[in-house]
Amino acid sequence: MPVRGRKIKFKLETMVGQILQVQIKTLLKDTGADPLLSYVAAIGFNVETVVYKNLKFQVWDLGGQTSIRPYWRCYYSNTDAIIYVVDSMDRDRVGISKQELVSMLEEDELSSAVLVVLANKQDIPGCMTISEVANCLGLATIKNRRYQLFKTSALKGEGLNEAMDW
Repeated sequence: MPVRGRKIKFKLETMVGQILQVQIKTLLKDTGADPLLSYVAAIGFNVETVVYKNLKFQVWDLGGQTSIRPYWRCYYSNTDAIIYVVDSMDRDRVGISKQELVSMLEEDELSSAVLVVLANKQDIPGCMTISEVANCLGLATIKNRRYQLFKTSALKGEGLNEAMDW
């Protein structure tokens, strides 16, 4: 079966430092991708090629530092999907996450990209429910775009294959 190429933006707004490294490595590893032993947190961006089933993804991790957010749009062209990871434990920053998501979805170059939202850390007691994440991000207001929200745990590998299969 041929491997089709896709360009994916892997946007992680609410995770920083070591947590960011672990989350991305775990998210990609648990989908059957090759181990990313040399992965480092994005200061600017990181690019990885991931093969999952019959698809070849070019995953761009755009760092979340405030100072580089204006440069994200430089990487938007030819994007087929946005994988947006939300830290379900970080209630304090979900508002910022919503603002960034809305801003991205308003970009003309991303108008045809499907949106996959991963509500991560769902295995931790006290996290936002999937309904809370959907409400906080305003997902019900999204029109004219295919999107899906998935309940995930990167550390346990739960929900990741379902998201990739979607």
